[in-house]
Amino acid sequence: MLPAVVLLSGCGLDISSEEITTTAQAPATAEPTVQIAGAAIKGVIQQGLVVANRLISDKDGYYAPQRQAAKPVLTADDGSYEWQLRGKAEGWALVELSADGGTRMICDVAPQCDQAGSEPVAFGQTMPLDSNFSLLGAGDLRMETVNLTPLTHLAVTLAERSSEGLSPGAISSAYTTVENWFGLPAGALRLTPPDLTNLDGMTGVTADAIQVAIANAAFLALVNDSAQWDSISDVLSDVTSQVSATGQISVMGDGTNVALADLVSAAALQSSELQNVVDSSVISQKLVVVEYRNVQRFKTIADVNEESDTGVVDSGETTDEIAGGDATAGTDSGSTTDSSTDTGTDTSTDTSTDSTQEQVAGTTGPDSSVDNTMDETVADTGTDTETTTETTPEETLPANSALLSWTAPLTRENGESLAMGEIAGFEVVYGSSAENLDQSLAIGDASVDELLVDELTEGTWYFAIRTLDTDGNRSRLSEVVYKQI
Repeated sequence: MLPAVVLLSGCGLDISSEEITTTAQAPATAEPTVQIAGAAIKGVIQQGLVVANRLISDKDGYYAPQRQAAKPVLTADDGSYEWQLRGKAEGWALVELSADGGTRMICDVAPQCDQAGSEPVAFGQTMPLDSNFSLLGAGDLRMETVNLTPLTHLAVTLAERSSEGLSPGAISSAYTTVENWFGLPAGALRLTPPDLTNLDGMTGVTADAIQVAIANAAFLALVNDSAQWDSISDVLSDVTSQVSATGQISVMGDGTNVALADLVSAAALQSSELQNVVDSSVISQKLVVVEYRNVQRFKTIADVNEESDTGVVDSGETTDEIAGGDATAGTDSGSTTDSSTDTGTDTSTDTSTDSTQEQVAGTTGPDSSVDNTMDETVADTGTDTETTTETTPEETLPANSALLSWTAPLTRENGESLAMGEIAGFEVVYGSSAENLDQSLAIGDASVDELLVDELTEGTWYFAIRTLDTDGNRSRLSEVVYKQI
């Protein structure tokens, strides 16, 4: 420190000891802040006005936003925003977006977005939002990411019905409920939805994130499908009113209000339409999976309606079902060298057939199982296996196709851990004989975990998968599963 003091004195600066003390203490008295970040997407919302407030409980334990006079921040061209909130990084916050004359939204509905009294806007082009448009989102400040979408808006509206107001418990429960309404995986509303107009540029995006984005796009798609709705604000206002009044969305509709079936059906249609505008085969496959999930969810909603049409049943169902049951084969075969990857890859394929029992060929791995709608068989390998039986409609996939899913391995054959970043992709091989898997499909994306193989001819088809790492090593094939076409 002494050389620095001498240098400053030599430069002719006259700094008193009192000034030095004041300068040194200033940072200690500054009020701490926490940054909240996220994105406003239904498509991407640009120049939207965002305000964040802490959620504080009163003496009775009721949580409400602590409103503070502050100038809104504007969302960027990609829909992102950042907000500095005074105070420590603890507790929860409510984030609100509104629109003004400068706010624009990218049309994320293929092939176009209709507007009452105006020309349609082409997919990928910007359109104005009316001043009634708003979105809400809420989250834990320690997580820092709070996205604003139609689905988070419904979740906050649902949470507001709680006797505790917008308490952390009410918000978390409401987010889960809305995920279940739309057949989304747990935690999906915390995912940042991708820009559906730029999917070819983001092959690493997951099917779950695409499903969330398409569920949000469905609100705008309804404006195209019904003359009853003039704008996205009309659709969102109707659904929000239902949730606010009853805590539910009408299952199949009453001819007046938006129904959950309408939204899920629109999402399925958009999944199909988007397949026509993307070039990436990886993204196309993910869109096929999302379309299948939405069709399945629609069928579930229709089944619920047979029992009651007064509200949504919060079934808590997962969405990774396979039509007619699935056959799952896992193997820990590893590779021929210690450096290559372990194919402890749980591989499953659609096995929708008329037989009463399906079996996996060559169940020699340590975790092999078969799931069927009629019966189930577990290979006796001397290890614990988890087997579940899923019963689903069989008409949702093309008759000449098979939907496969798998789980990426976590270790190599020599026991070393295998990070996702070390996985270059997968190779699915298949053929009309278990001994001659002469066809293959390469997947250059470690995040892909499902694949639809279509245009299969009549007969029995056999499938297996291997893992490829970034060093060029290839694992041995997983066990073989099959489907009768």
